[in-house]
Amino acid sequence: MKNKVITFGEIMLRLATPSFQRFSQARNFETSYGGSEANVAVSLANYGVDASFVSRLPNNDIAKACEMELKKYGVNTQSIVWGGERLGSYFLETGAVNRASKVIYDRAYSAFSQIQPGMINWDEVFEGATWFHWTGITPAVSQGAADACFEAIKIARSKGVTVSCDLNYRKNLWKYGKQSHEVMPILVAETDIVLGNDEATEKALHIKPGMVDVSTGHVGAMAYKLVSEEITKYFPNVKKVITTLRTSVNANHNKLSGVLYDGKTFFQATEYDITHIVDPVGGGDSFMGGLIYGLLTYKDDKKALDFAVAASCLKHTIHGDFNLVTVNEVEALMKGDASGRIQR
Repeated sequence: MKNKVITFGEIMLRLATPSFQRFSQARNFETSYGGSEANVAVSLANYGVDASFVSRLPNNDIAKACEMELKKYGVNTQSIVWGGERLGSYFLETGAVNRASKVIYDRAYSAFSQIQPGMINWDEVFEGATWFHWTGITPAVSQGAADACFEAIKIARSKGVTVSCDLNYRKNLWKYGKQSHEVMPILVAETDIVLGNDEATEKALHIKPGMVDVSTGHVGAMAYKLVSEEITKYFPNVKKVITTLRTSVNANHNKLSGVLYDGKTFFQATEYDITHIVDPVGGGDSFMGGLIYGLLTYKDDKKALDFAVAASCLKHTIHGDFNLVTVNEVEALMKGDASGRIQR
């Protein structure tokens, strides 16, 4: 049976300052679209997977253009529901060297933030599906979005669909009276595969890794073995815990790796030295897209992890939220071809 992956969340209009300009300098913005779950769907579609993105969009020309962009990359949009008044947006000021990137959200009262349980026919959406992916961004948007996400997870599980989550903590989104740790554990408890990093694990699940100092760039990989064991202890349905390991030398230079714990074995991937970052946004989503593809394709946890890290490494060379790389390009990097030489 061909794999069919469903992702659920909000997609936004992205407005980025050109050429590393600050917001105060910009006289125009480069427009594109992006959002964590849509980014994952695009990655998977590029790898040849049947990927569907489920969301709620307003019935206007901007949202229609957004849908067209998803279709352009092979994403199935048939389960999008239409309603509400506006498409959310975000502004990006891309950092350089020791100046961090900044994101300003403009998504209050968006069509997706007003979604409610019952608006999406999940029985129909999950027909023939093998995988469902959600992120911690969705329950952060609104109570309705959190409830709709939980509704989807429960129905997916009832149909035997594998459920994955990227914890994706966004402190600027939790504004409707709930904190991440009050909502996320209920959803994670029904999830099979969990991806996170140090901040997301602590904020969402109240599980804090030791030997980590993100501000100084130090990330101790073995600290996450203990964290992974804690997650599987408190959430028995979780079968695999994956953590991205990012050492930030500066805004343009990161080192990237990852670890995976399957309940018995702890795997660590190759570390990549990304010295000239073009665009960091969507790096975690490209990791998740690569991980889902790897777990579906290779049936080998270590190879799936290596694919995810290599895919994320390549995403840092591409403008925009979407990771527009092929399986062959990712596998070539996995095999050690990091020369960047012209292909003729």
